[in-house]
Amino acid sequence: MKIFFGFLGFLLLTLQYQLWLGDDSVRSLNLVEAELEAQRSNNDGLIDRNRLVEIEVLDLKSGTEAVEERARSELGMIGKGETFYMILLKNTANE
Repeated sequence: MKIFFGFLGFLLLTLQYQLWLGDDSVRSLNLVEAELEAQRSNNDGLIDRNRLVEIEVLDLKSGTEAVEERARSELGMIGKGETFYMILLKNTANE
């Protein structure tokens, strides 16, 4: 009977080890769930960014207003019939 109880005790310890510390353990599951949550958060950010890019692409394809706005802000272009005024501030550091 002692051998039987010893075997059951050994079996219990082995199963507990596998449950808590083995390859497919609770600890491993928690690590994978944490990685999954981090990846989902990253994906949500990328989905938001993709929506903004898609809206900008559609805006650029559909009209000239977005193209004109970009040309003005990024390239400093002016339209026909417009006058460009550059205001220079006097540098007081050299005086």
